[in-house]
Amino acid sequence: MSIAAPDTKRRALGKGLDSLLPRVQAAPVAETEGGKPKEIPLEQLDRNPFQTRSRMNEDQLEELAASISANGVVQPILVRPIANGRFQLIAGERRWRASQLAGKTTIPAILRQVSDEQAMEITIVENLQRADLNPMEQARAYERLSREFHMTQEQMAVRTGKDRATVSNFLRLLRLPESVQTCVESGDLSFGHARTLLAFEHAEDMEKAAKRVIGLSLSVRQTETYVQGLLHPERAAKKEPKPEPLVDPNVREVQEQLQRSLGLKVNIEDHGGRGKVIIEYAKLEDFDTLLEQLAAM
Repeated sequence: MSIAAPDTKRRALGKGLDSLLPRVQAAPVAETEGGKPKEIPLEQLDRNPFQTRSRMNEDQLEELAASISANGVVQPILVRPIANGRFQLIAGERRWRASQLAGKTTIPAILRQVSDEQAMEITIVENLQRADLNPMEQARAYERLSREFHMTQEQMAVRTGKDRATVSNFLRLLRLPESVQTCVESGDLSFGHARTLLAFEHAEDMEKAAKRVIGLSLSVRQTETYVQGLLHPERAAKKEPKPEPLVDPNVREVQEQLQRSLGLKVNIEDHGGRGKVIIEYAKLEDFDTLLEQLAAM
C-alpha cells in the first residue's frame, strides 16, 4: 500500500505561538539589544497571572533544574516589562522555577511590550502546544480562548497546530461532572476513559461509571465495553469485565502522554523491553495529521 505525501498546503504544526509574536511590538529595551536575549535577575520576575497550568510535575522540575545547573537555560523565557523596573512572565514558567531550584540568579529573557489580552493569548496558546498539560487543563484553555477571544474551533486549531476534531474532543470534557474532572486531572482517569464516559447523558451515570472504572482498573477498551453494556444491556456480555494484567507505570504514562499529544488512541504492548506501539485513527484527516506530527519530530 502506498502512502500519499501529506498536503504541503495544510497548516504546519507548532506555528500558533509564532503567529502571535510577529504582531507584538518589541519594547525599547529589546530593540537596544537587537532582539537578543537579555539576562534578567530572577528576583525581578513576577509570575504570569494568565497561566493555565494548575499542576507541575516536581520530578520533571528537578530534572530540568539539574540540566540548567549543568548547561544553563537553553531557550530564553518570554517576559514583558511592568511597573517599578520589574518584569512579568509570558512564557517559560518551568524554566523560571527550575532556575530558582538550580540556584541561578539571572535567566535569559526576550522582552516584549504586549497588552494584557496579548499576554493572555500567547500564554494559553504556548501552553496548548506543549504535551504535558493534563486533559482538563487543555480543555479549560481551549474554553478560555473561545470565551475570552471569541475564537471558533477551527481558529483554535490553526493557532495551536491541532486538528479541529481534537479541539472539539477536549472541549467536550467540560461536560463531565466536577468529581470526574478531578479524577482526570489527577491521572486516575485518562483522556480515553473520559471520552468514553461522555456517552452517558446524565452526570450521575458518569460518576457511577467512573468509580467502577477506577475500582476495577479498567483499560480504555474495557471501559468502552462496560459503558456500551450499560447503555445497551441487550448486547452486554454475561461476565463482568476483569482487570487487565498489571501494566508497567512507566509504559502507561508514556502511552497516555502520546494520546494527549497526538489526540489519537494509542496502545503500547511491552514484553520485557520489546513490543510495539499501535496508533489508531478513525478517518483519513486524522492519519494525515499524524503524518505531519511525526514528520515534525
